Amino acid sequence: MKKILMISMTIVGLALCVPAQSHAQASSVPAKQATRDIKIISSAGARALVDACSAWAQQNKQTVAIAVLDWGGNLVESHAMEGAAMNAIDTALLKAKSALRWRRATSETNKMVRSGENLAPTFMRDFPQPGALPITVDGQVVGAMGVSGADGEKCAQAAIDAVFKGQPTSSTSR
Repeated sequence: MKKILMISMTIVGLALCVPAQSHAQASSVPAKQATRDIKIISSAGARALVDACSAWAQQNKQTVAIAVLDWGGNLVESHAMEGAAMNAIDTALLKAKSALRWRRATSETNKMVRSGENLAPTFMRDFPQPGALPITVDGQVVGAMGVSGADGEKCAQAAIDAVFKGQPTSSTSR
């Protein structure tokens, strides 16, 4: 038994002395390609989206709740107008997550699920109900905006248009 232990320790010792080539060394990537510049939605941008959507809803005599997510799915801003249902913020958040995951308007995802074209959103516990849009700037999805109540996607689109005016934006990527 002692002999086996001594041999094992010798092998381990030798293995530690042999320089190992790491995966990173084997496939060297230029530093510029090892990272990527991404756009993120700022807190001020998220607040401006909420304010613009609230203003649109008020002008159209609607009551909404709004959730804005960053590109990683983190809640950046939320707001419920007076009179919004108790579950409205949760619903807006679920819609925003679905729009972000599928990178399309939740009304489009809803149609795909209803037609049977793609049932994955139901298996993945998404909430493909109309009312949310991804926010795309210069071809990058920077976040998503979910709106619960009334004409949610119209409210979100009006806010995206107001906040990102003059910038190449698209609320849906196709």
